[in-house]
Amino acid sequence: MRSESDRHRIETFISTLGERVRGAGRIYLTGGATAVLFDWRTMTIDMDLKADPEPPGLFETIALLKDELDVNVELASPDDFIPALPGWRERSLFIARHGLVDFFHYDPYGQALSKLQRRHDRDLVDVKFMLERDLISVEKLWQMFELIEPQLLRYPAIDPASFRKAVSYFCEANR
Repeated sequence: MRSESDRHRIETFISTLGERVRGAGRIYLTGGATAVLFDWRTMTIDMDLKADPEPPGLFETIALLKDELDVNVELASPDDFIPALPGWRERSLFIARHGLVDFFHYDPYGQALSKLQRRHDRDLVDVKFMLERDLISVEKLWQMFELIEPQLLRYPAIDPASFRKAVSYFCEANR
């Protein structure tokens, strides 16, 4: 088992990754990495990321860096679990450019809805922090949910009614 990642380890990972891959691309961090970089958590078990477009040499570089830096890396993003929100790329928040790679926090609305769909205690705390730091608003969160709701049938693991209830409850409780 590799070590948990703090801010320094995450920043070292992204800077080294950007310098070592062989071309341009975009990397979107999500989950615990976002929480650590925004300072509402001090550590994360793994760094979840999505590459789009994928820089050449990404997977080879990740394989090496996992061992060199003793970090856990998962290829995962909210759109693996819920429908991608329209405009997610444009709402993603720029972190840094290293080499030819731009690093972003994946769209906070996509992250928040994915966390509300799961409803784990830590996820609910994360969404509350996103709201407190003005990364999301309850009005827009509800609008984003309504945009993807018709597509939920394509995700058989999701119960649309309970997802709607979770988002509605969060929005009403935080108005």
